[in-house]
Amino acid sequence: MSQPSPPSERAENGTNPAADPTRFVLIETSHPGNVGATARAMKVMGFKDLVLVRPRFADVLSQEDTVAMASGAADILARARIVDRLEDALDGCTFVCATAMTPRDFGPPTRVPRELFHELATTPEGRGQRLALVFGSERYGMSNEDVYRAHAVLSIPTHPIYGSLNLAQAVQLLAYDWRQALGGYEVQARTADPQRADAQAVQGLLRHLEGSLVKLGYLDPASPKKLMPRLNQLFNRAGLTQEEVHILRGIARAIDKQCDAPKG
Repeated sequence: MSQPSPPSERAENGTNPAADPTRFVLIETSHPGNVGATARAMKVMGFKDLVLVRPRFADVLSQEDTVAMASGAADILARARIVDRLEDALDGCTFVCATAMTPRDFGPPTRVPRELFHELATTPEGRGQRLALVFGSERYGMSNEDVYRAHAVLSIPTHPIYGSLNLAQAVQLLAYDWRQALGGYEVQARTADPQRADAQAVQGLLRHLEGSLVKLGYLDPASPKKLMPRLNQLFNRAGLTQEEVHILRGIARAIDKQCDAPKG
C-alpha cells in the first residue's frame, strides 16, 4: 500500500485540498470530451482543482477525446483526482454548490449564481469559504442524496422554453461568474493604442485637402464660406490618428492626380 505524500508535495501537484479555494467536482461523467472541456473552461478562468467521482471510464483523464478537448489545459488533467465517493471529493470544502434541480420534498435553497457568488466574494463569512461546484452526470444529473450535501443549489437563468446546457457549458458559465465575483481579469490589449495626430498634422491635412477640393471644383476659393473650419471641427471631433491623416492625404493626392491628368 502506498504511503501518503507529504503536505508540501501534495500542494505542488495540486492534491492538497487547501491548495486551491475553488474545486470543480464532476459526478459519474460519461463523455471524456466533457472532462477535457471542463479542464479548459477552468483554466481560462484561472481555476485548477478538478475532482472526478466515479467517471464512466477509469482512464478518462488520458483518453484521446479528453486531451483533445482540454486544448492546452493538460496541466489541469494531470493534477485532477478520481475518487469513489462524493464526500471524498468534498474534503476540505466548506461551501458546496450543487448544479441540479432542488428535490421536491426538502433541500438547500435555490440561488441565482451571480447573486450568490457576489455574497460569497464580498461578505466576511463568504470570503473565508472554500467553494465546491458540483456537477452531475450528463445522463442522470445529481441524485437527491448528493444534492442534500450542498449548501445551495445553483440555477443558471436560461430561456424558459429550453434550458438544457451541455455539462462543459454549465462549467464555463459558472467559472466565469465566479471569477467575475472574485474580481475578474483585466482585458489584455491585442493591438497598440492608436497614436493621435497632433494639431500640426491636422492643419497640414486641411491645407492639402483644401487645394484638392479647389481643383475638383467643389470649393470656390473666392467664396469658401465655412467649409474648411467645419472640416477642422469634424476632424477634431473624430480625433484622427496619424494613420487616418495619412489615409485622407492619400485620398487628396488621388484627387490631385485625377484633376491634373490630361483630359480626353
